Amino acid sequence: MTTQSVPTTRALASVPATDVLDVLDRRTGRHYELPITNGTIKAMDLRKIKAADGDFGIMSYDPAFMNTASCTSRITFIDGDKGILEYRGYPIEQLAEKTTYLETAFLLLEGELPTRARHDAWVAEVTHHTMLHENVKDLMAGFRYDAHPMGMLASMVAALSTFYPEARQIRDPEARRAQVVRLVAKMPTLAAFAYRHAMGLPYVYPRNDLGYCGNFLQMMFRMTDSPYTVDPVLEKALEVLFILHADHEQNCSTSAMRAIGSSEVDPYCAAAGAIGALYGPLHGGANEAVLRMLAEIGSVANVPAFVKEVKSSGGHLRLMGFGHRVYKNYDPRARIIKLMADQVFEVTGRNRLLDIAVELERIALQDEYFLERRLYPNVDFYSGLIYQAMKFPVDMFPVLFAIPRMSGWLAQWQEMLGDAEQKIARPRQVFLGPARRAFVPFEQRR
Repeated sequence: MTTQSVPTTRALASVPATDVLDVLDRRTGRHYELPITNGTIKAMDLRKIKAADGDFGIMSYDPAFMNTASCTSRITFIDGDKGILEYRGYPIEQLAEKTTYLETAFLLLEGELPTRARHDAWVAEVTHHTMLHENVKDLMAGFRYDAHPMGMLASMVAALSTFYPEARQIRDPEARRAQVVRLVAKMPTLAAFAYRHAMGLPYVYPRNDLGYCGNFLQMMFRMTDSPYTVDPVLEKALEVLFILHADHEQNCSTSAMRAIGSSEVDPYCAAAGAIGALYGPLHGGANEAVLRMLAEIGSVANVPAFVKEVKSSGGHLRLMGFGHRVYKNYDPRARIIKLMADQVFEVTGRNRLLDIAVELERIALQDEYFLERRLYPNVDFYSGLIYQAMKFPVDMFPVLFAIPRMSGWLAQWQEMLGDAEQKIARPRQVFLGPARRAFVPFEQRR
């Protein structure tokens, strides 16, 4: 599900801020003028179009929000036709190359890149809040040994709201900011604890001398009391992956964060709902599907036959990791990840599935069938290969998506709270059920 933010293309900036759409209702012969602003008409203006004076008025019908803007936003800009992704105006390529995840998170949340002093203060603040209340371990102990880490993460994020009751004061700027810092800081710790619980390993506590991603790696993989050395290449790879996943406009989980948050619930419960949305295989689990597909192909020699089968299946067999609801060109995140993969594999050893992926991409990008449908590799095509090479289990893949996306969710949540046009989310429906009828007692039912 992807609801669009406005504007979705900068080309709209060249047209007048307000224009008019002329509508002729052939049922009544009436003519209506609907103002156009930023390439949109307000859905409520359609209510003016009525067949009779007592009529409810016209509604738009748009399952999955294929062409509906649910908000205005200044956070993330995507031009899917050109393969452009920007955070607060900065190209994703520059951020991935020149910043850390926490610097990018600050940009998303505050709207500007930090000065050195503000950056250092922000990093120190996040580092200070990475620890969890000891009672969280007792809660985590209640999960089965085989509990999925994503289910555990959603549950524990929601549970944090009970540790910080002031989080309900969402209109208090200081209280709100405190929860933002806590959520960004505690996500890696919660994620690592969920993994260690599933593996039956003792929890590893955060270290203040490590960076955000390095700290997460040591909490995941440290096996003894001796110091854990973080490989700088793997740490940088994780920084880049976290930056690429930090926000992506009004996707399913972000829409969930905004919709739940519109009820003015605390951000922990709203974020738990967003994590639930991300849990789905069509969203946060897509890179796992890529790995399964590559494993099923089995070898480079089998790639041509697989591609042929995809083309002849009538859409029943999909090329996982190709195509995107938004991007109709090469996903800019996929280009960055592909370059990063080579550096990671120099450290971890080459993933045996990489050669299959490279050949699959080569053939698909030369085939008119895929080019006509504008099916290009997306962010999920190579990210799973990197995570697997770094020894993350497949069940952790959506968790690795949720950790960085928290900053984007919170930025979107804050923006929603400050938007005077926003109200509690409450979509309309088209009712196709039975007409009004009288209750039937048991003895008269058939």
